[in-house]
Amino acid sequence: MTDPKLRKPAFLITIDTEGDDLWSMPEVITTRNAQFLPRFQQLCEQFGLRPTWLVNWEMACCDVFRDFGRDVLRRDVGEIGMHLHAWNNPPAAQFDHSDGARQPCLIEYPRDDARAKIRAVTQRLEEIFQTKMRSHRAGRWAMNETYAQLLIDEGYTVDCSVTPHLSWRHDFAGRSYPGGCDYREFPSHAYWVDVDDIRRAGDSPLLEVPMTIAPGARRGVAAAVHRLVRRSPRAQRIADRIFPRHLWFRPFRGNVRQLPRMLDWAWSQGADYIEMAIHSSELMPGGSPSFPSAASIETLYRRLDQLFAAARGRFEGATLSEYRERFVAARDEGSPGGAAHSAEIAAGAQGANR
Repeated sequence: MTDPKLRKPAFLITIDTEGDDLWSMPEVITTRNAQFLPRFQQLCEQFGLRPTWLVNWEMACCDVFRDFGRDVLRRDVGEIGMHLHAWNNPPAAQFDHSDGARQPCLIEYPRDDARAKIRAVTQRLEEIFQTKMRSHRAGRWAMNETYAQLLIDEGYTVDCSVTPHLSWRHDFAGRSYPGGCDYREFPSHAYWVDVDDIRRAGDSPLLEVPMTIAPGARRGVAAAVHRLVRRSPRAQRIADRIFPRHLWFRPFRGNVRQLPRMLDWAWSQGADYIEMAIHSSELMPGGSPSFPSAASIETLYRRLDQLFAAARGRFEGATLSEYRERFVAARDEGSPGGAAHSAEIAAGAQGANR
């Protein structure tokens, strides 16, 4: 086995594998994006990258995706994990459409309903793909202590729902769950979850692998603009497009050029992983607001090709479960693993914005 201390940092690709353009809240959910996924998988394989497809209920019911996912597993070129959108994941629950909530998150449900929904999609995926589900991301990045314990009860060992530096409280305004998810004080490195307080490292078998998010524009004109618009959510969204307060390692319309810079930050600071996220529907023309046309998809693929080429030789492809194995090996060998990830990414981002 390679010495954990000598391994290259992991390049993690996580795909929220779900229906078409869910941003528009369609009454009928379609899954045409499944037809467009082999191209992305092929690009990953070309560069030795091993994506983790985090699959929700409607995609588990899609014949095209089933065939695709089985092929990925048969050839051992990626991982199938679970992604959960509570509002349309069986079994049906009273809260699915109650409380005035539209598309509620699992953390808003009673514990028994949440457990039943996790179990239903887990059993469905394991039946279809004939493999144990180990990796998970919560729908709408919404995680809490109850959810973490329920995942452990179902045998999950990796979660990637935490978005460090960010708060989603405004997404829950007027809803029954008090406050939503505020990840501003969470680690941005991988850590074993404390099921009594998921902000803290503990001794559970669930490894949290937070999304790679760096602080963005925080000085000068950018800081002044954000102070002026802080009371207006709409103005904040506009300001964030011009002076983003946070830099996601995630392709959006207009940010794809900056992704290779984030590779440089992570590499120069010695981080042990970098995690990219994308939605399966963002790989289809018209499947998302970010990539509305065939031309925008071609631009995306050109940028991804450049990004993956820049990572080659410096990073090593791994699924989420494979990264967990590396993390365990590093711990057993006494290596610090990902403990410095937060400071490394933040320092690199702040330096780049000076």
